[in-house]
Amino acid sequence: MFRYLLCCFTLVLLYPTAIDLYLVGLPQIAADLHATEFQLHFAFSIYLIGMATTMLIAGKVADSIGRKPVAITGAIIFTVSSILAGMAEHSTQFLIARFIQGIGAGSCYVAAFAIIRDTLDDIQRAKVLSMLNGITCVIPVIAPVIGYLIMLKFPWPSLFITMALMGCVVSLLSSLILKETKPRKLTAINNIHSDCNLVQESFLERFFISRVVITSLGVMTILTYVNVSPLLIMGEMGFDRSEYSTIVAGTALVSMLTSFSAPFALSIFKERSLLLASQILFALAAAMIALTLYLNLNNHLYLLSFGLLCAGFAIGFGVSMSQALSPYSVRAGMASSLLGITQVSCSALYIWLMGAADINALNMLLTTLIIGSVISLALILWIPKPSHGHQYEKITCSA
Repeated sequence: MFRYLLCCFTLVLLYPTAIDLYLVGLPQIAADLHATEFQLHFAFSIYLIGMATTMLIAGKVADSIGRKPVAITGAIIFTVSSILAGMAEHSTQFLIARFIQGIGAGSCYVAAFAIIRDTLDDIQRAKVLSMLNGITCVIPVIAPVIGYLIMLKFPWPSLFITMALMGCVVSLLSSLILKETKPRKLTAINNIHSDCNLVQESFLERFFISRVVITSLGVMTILTYVNVSPLLIMGEMGFDRSEYSTIVAGTALVSMLTSFSAPFALSIFKERSLLLASQILFALAAAMIALTLYLNLNNHLYLLSFGLLCAGFAIGFGVSMSQALSPYSVRAGMASSLLGITQVSCSALYIWLMGAADINALNMLLTTLIIGSVISLALILWIPKPSHGHQYEKITCSA
């Protein structure tokens, strides 16, 4: 079991590392590549676009060929593209490399969640996903520090060489340690060529759709916070860069501690209780922001709302992801890819629409907290987890 957890953790960590490690080098990247501010912001978006465009294909391949080939291929693509990004001589090359980097990270992400679904039961999976979320929350704090230390002696391409080395390690782990986890019955299903009544897991079930919505709203909320936090903390609240870093580290610590506490909470409380608690924390964060804003209270109260927001996401994400994957033993790869695509796409679309509508940072965050908590609470109450383990769609096939 340890080998699967080790491989899954490293596969998932490629995704946030490629976002946060190079941030400290942005000024020098812009200068060397003669890139505009828009192009630098687009480098973040195009990385997510690369992830989103490949996840569906990666999920299909993972279900038909296997999880291990997708993990190895994704890690290799990530490694090569990281080297290409470090070798870029102009902005176009850099953006292309970032897009390909997203393809590699997205493939690894899908493979990791499919492996977790294959190897763990519902309770174990929820616990592991919560711990994984806790580790992921540390990356935005640690990665920029590591990047800063690297750049004390080396130029910015060394940041992408570091990413390439990570990709090599993940590729080796996936090749030498990881064993294939794809269920054997998928092969039997794929080999049926006579008249039959085939029972196939469906993605049109309302329970799966509800959990896709809940996880997507949660990710949208946390990514909106990450996106607007500099404007709120340094702009509206008046903190300097050093204080901003301390506050971000503090909220990351809240996320990490809550995530690592979730497995113990699952031993005491039901999954539904933790899901409800996560949305109540989102609602409390929204209420605190609204009261502080409209009653002109001390804006330092915003910091408490940020802590509630991070804790709410940390409590609910692992459980909701586990429940979404639970019905799919055969099509776990596709389920993982649909979850990933929806989460990334909804977040990017929401942030873009709010920006295009010229909504300020605080109202952008407040809106997603209100919408997310209300819709998610309704779905949790109205569409509980079914008592049976699988959901099927019955179809007829012929030779």
